[in-house]
Amino acid sequence: MEFLTVAIDDGVAVATINRPPANALSRALILEVDALLDQVENDDSVRVIVFHGQGKFFSAGADIKEFTSVTSGEEFSKLSASGQEVFERLERFSKPVIAAIHGAALGGGLELAMACHMRIVTENAKLGLPELQLGLIPGFAGSQRLPRYVGMPKAAEMLLTSDPISGVEAARLGLANHAYTDEELLPKTMELAKKIAKKGPVAVKAALEMLQYTKHPSYYEGVKAEADSFGEVFVSEDAKEGIQAFLEKRVPVFKGK
Repeated sequence: MEFLTVAIDDGVAVATINRPPANALSRALILEVDALLDQVENDDSVRVIVFHGQGKFFSAGADIKEFTSVTSGEEFSKLSASGQEVFERLERFSKPVIAAIHGAALGGGLELAMACHMRIVTENAKLGLPELQLGLIPGFAGSQRLPRYVGMPKAAEMLLTSDPISGVEAARLGLANHAYTDEELLPKTMELAKKIAKKGPVAVKAALEMLQYTKHPSYYEGVKAEADSFGEVFVSEDAKEGIQAFLEKRVPVFKGK
């Protein structure tokens, strides 16, 4: 794979995202996540998966430049739905998946992390959904998963202000399992992953299946609604202005159109 490198250590597959400079999520990278799940699903040597980012970030968001090649709302909705499908598969995966987050997990990067079963963060990491700064909304089920972890009021604040939270606050709110120093992040994550890897695979799979029953039934309706709305918002003048301002490194001027 071009953007994911995988190393197996004592039952743990460490998948390192390597797409400099910010490990932005592209369609190709999301497809590689799906391909990774294909590879390890029936591989008995892999009991746990850990996602980690190469360089300064876990993933600073989706690849905005890639989106400029898409023009219709219908195509944007399909793009959203296809990413949601991969992340839903990740969340329902039969083997535990852990995100080890340093630097930043923003936008699509946080949506990827929230689809994992657990999140371990550095204390100074930044986690957030800044899409509204571009005149957009999250497209990979971020608006549905975030309230499940931090509660509706805090999710509304994070979504509507675009302000990120620190790793320490993420752990306090329940978005992250643990917050460690930069130096501790990978050793502590691997310690957790290897502890889980020693458990019986049949029981682990069954436990993960049971956790899925805790979802509210309307979650899936919300995910579908998000994909439809994502396409509608993406073709608005505000979104075009937000993306153009991002590329030109200036403050956007939104007009509500």
